[in-house]
Amino acid sequence: MHSYIVLASLSFLYLAALVLYRLFFHPLHKFPGPVLAALTNWYEIYYNIVHEGGLLAEIERLHKLYGPVVRIGPNTLHFNDRRAYHDIYTHGTTLVKEPGFYHGFLAHAPESSVVFSDPQQVKNRRGLLAPSFSRQAVMNLEHNIQRKVDQLITILEDHHNSPDSSAGISLAYRSLATDIITDYCFANSTNTLADPNFSHPLAIEGQNLLKRVWIQVYFPFTVHLISTLPKSFISWLFPAFTTIMDVQEKFERQIDSLISNPDILSTTLHDTIYRHLLAPKDPELRPSRTSLIHEAFTLIGAGSDTVEHVCSVGTFFALQDYSIRRQLAEELRDAWPDKGRPLSFTALEKLPYLTAFIKESLRMSIGAIHPMPRIVGQETPEIAGLKIPPGTIVGMSSYFMHMNPEVFDDPFTFKPDRWLVEDTSEMMLDLVPFSKGPRRCLGLNLAWSELYIILGNIFRRLDLSLADENVYVFLLRLLS
Repeated sequence: MHSYIVLASLSFLYLAALVLYRLFFHPLHKFPGPVLAALTNWYEIYYNIVHEGGLLAEIERLHKLYGPVVRIGPNTLHFNDRRAYHDIYTHGTTLVKEPGFYHGFLAHAPESSVVFSDPQQVKNRRGLLAPSFSRQAVMNLEHNIQRKVDQLITILEDHHNSPDSSAGISLAYRSLATDIITDYCFANSTNTLADPNFSHPLAIEGQNLLKRVWIQVYFPFTVHLISTLPKSFISWLFPAFTTIMDVQEKFERQIDSLISNPDILSTTLHDTIYRHLLAPKDPELRPSRTSLIHEAFTLIGAGSDTVEHVCSVGTFFALQDYSIRRQLAEELRDAWPDKGRPLSFTALEKLPYLTAFIKESLRMSIGAIHPMPRIVGQETPEIAGLKIPPGTIVGMSSYFMHMNPEVFDDPFTFKPDRWLVEDTSEMMLDLVPFSKGPRRCLGLNLAWSELYIILGNIFRRLDLSLADENVYVFLLRLLS
């Protein structure tokens, strides 16, 4: 009994000392924020799990209360200052990723490049992937993108051409984007569009994964635990994970086939991402089998989610506002008189209103809405004019960039016309759907190409309307 009392007393003294340290002696103790946030990381966990991704709304409230810098964790600061965003991400070469967050977010793919925090490891992998995402490489893929878009339009025309057969456009776009990126990876798409109702398990599970992501971020051991269980047991106890397991098995089969017979990729009709991964100039840089499988999850997740969300957001606002839809249709009709013949990406990107529409869709769809955490280094200069202690975790959500009224007038209104002014340099500087700087998304050229071809074709070749004028749900999403 005595030992229990001693143990309890020591535990109490430790907790009391920890509370005093974090409140009064921690390097961040002078920064404003809630007391609970200064004491424990469970403040963040509570809002993201109990309030289902509600941390962003809480951070917005805190900035209104405390100002442009808020302590949202014992060792974490969040900024609402455009200078801070650029100091952290655009120019922040001395800051590194906070590994705990990324290992949790991609607990099912810990050896993918998004999880890497070592600068040399990141540089090596990006060097292998970069050739696949150059502008020239993407332009060479245009025919394949157009072929998949044609398939989607045929499905919509054949199966959803009456008021009684409305389509879930979000799942339709996700199916399309998934087929494009899997085809680019392996020259063998998952053929998600084969289901005319857009209910392919891979498309549906891609959306469901976002709903479970916070459990995975904060309790990554659950993913590791489930992966050790027999598949039959997982299918019975956690049926939602069956699709991920099936996809992983498909990736494993494809990658094993490529490893055993790499010449397959030299005979494909177009270049593939995995040709560059499997045959680097320096053989020592070739990823392991496990890393190749995990990279597939990252490529397909990022390649399908962002494009789907931007297209969904843009389509919704265009169908909600007749003037936007009319201007899009008129510009496309004038530039593209014969809609039966494809219009090239380079021609589409020269259209002013379509370009403005896509930029506004990117702004409103936000992208990676959760702040991407970085760790301040010894050589890190000031952030927004402040010297931040080394080891501090810092971040700023792109939401505060895209919704900054000082840069984007009336930011909560979808206004493509804002991009038609003579000087858009300030807005372009703060348009950050793919982040900025050396760690920005590698796939941005592919994303731009897909957005022009998909939305150009949709609004030139189809006459869509909203099935429910009053319903649209903005998903608070998380991407690297």
